[in-house]
Amino acid sequence: MQLKINALSVIVVLSCTFFSCSREKVVENVPREELFSLNYGNFEDEINLFSLSDVGEINTSLVMHEGFFYIANGEAGKIMKMNSYGDLLTLYFNEDINPVPSVQAGISGSNATRKSISYPFNSISSIAVDSRQYLYVVDRLPPERVEYDSNTKEILGQVVLRFDDEGNFLDYFGQQGRGALPFAYIRNIYVTRHRELVVICKSDDSNVGETVYWFSSEGFLLTKLQINSKNVPNPVDPEGNESFVAIENVVPGYDDRMLYLSINYYRNYVDEASRVQSGIEYISTYLYSLDVETGIFDEGIEVPSDYYEVAGDYSKHEFNVPYEFMGVTATGWAFYVNSIDAGLNVQMVQLNGQHILKRVLTFDRYRSLFYALNLSETGVISALIGNKEKASFCWWRTDSLIKAAIKN
Repeated sequence: MQLKINALSVIVVLSCTFFSCSREKVVENVPREELFSLNYGNFEDEINLFSLSDVGEINTSLVMHEGFFYIANGEAGKIMKMNSYGDLLTLYFNEDINPVPSVQAGISGSNATRKSISYPFNSISSIAVDSRQYLYVVDRLPPERVEYDSNTKEILGQVVLRFDDEGNFLDYFGQQGRGALPFAYIRNIYVTRHRELVVICKSDDSNVGETVYWFSSEGFLLTKLQINSKNVPNPVDPEGNESFVAIENVVPGYDDRMLYLSINYYRNYVDEASRVQSGIEYISTYLYSLDVETGIFDEGIEVPSDYYEVAGDYSKHEFNVPYEFMGVTATGWAFYVNSIDAGLNVQMVQLNGQHILKRVLTFDRYRSLFYALNLSETGVISALIGNKEKASFCWWRTDSLIKAAIKN
């Protein structure tokens, strides 16, 4: 998961920029394990994050699956599979924009264990890997194949490519299944334990919201759900007259056909001194599970917020802010993160509400130009951290932390 700033959560904070922010709560750190690093460049074992010819956000994402790292480097039009020592095992690449890799040129020796697969990627983003080591890749279609939905007023230009464990291209997924109508903007993709692909699409139209496509392992569409701010629970304001609802993230469960929704609730913020509305104030966050087959929400659990203490010359103010929802592990823990000066605050919430753990994941955010995170199904948080010199890869064994906490 690549972290993105939630605009609603920072409106109040931005209105107080004349203060300096600080945190005083002491939370235990989780040890960071440095694994390997990659130099910047266009060769097969290098990564390109900062192409000067591209405008917009960085399109590079990371998945760690069973100890292997899959790096979708959108700027370079390639995907690298590497082990935890940084050895390149498989390279999927667009040969029109990448140099021919050494293994492709037939060089023997250490490269004999590597393989490369040429595929004409257009603009790749999210990836997922299933238990068979099948690779799923979100890619944009060429302009001549893009379609337009006159009902939703959306451009349909993305598909999900599927490769088998040997790197052979199998097929692509569209809205109705294999080879079907393209998707609109894909927010993320996931694969469950049962090898079922879940595609989460997001619309700019608040009436559409999030559209979830759930496919069987054979590629058939099992269900399609539309989730927006009007059809989700609102425990803080049942009538919906005084609050704003923001669906922060939607992710599927790993074992069952369940969706987990993290929803933030806001209200108008009125300045006490002037009595004038000056922004939006965060109220609370709830995590819900939604049964995909019945369409029924559970009661949900309230997720504790993070906070910022803002100090001025003569006063201090404390603002609650929401965490960002990463996902749910196979062991039944929901992971939330929030950026801080020292790195990241991580909050782990057991789905039955019995335990909540808070820790700090440390790294030098001031030297980091970009970072992407991934939560594995077992609860390991991995990171790609790009600075001026190179891109580093590390992980935090939060899975071991959870086991120890429960045991004690």
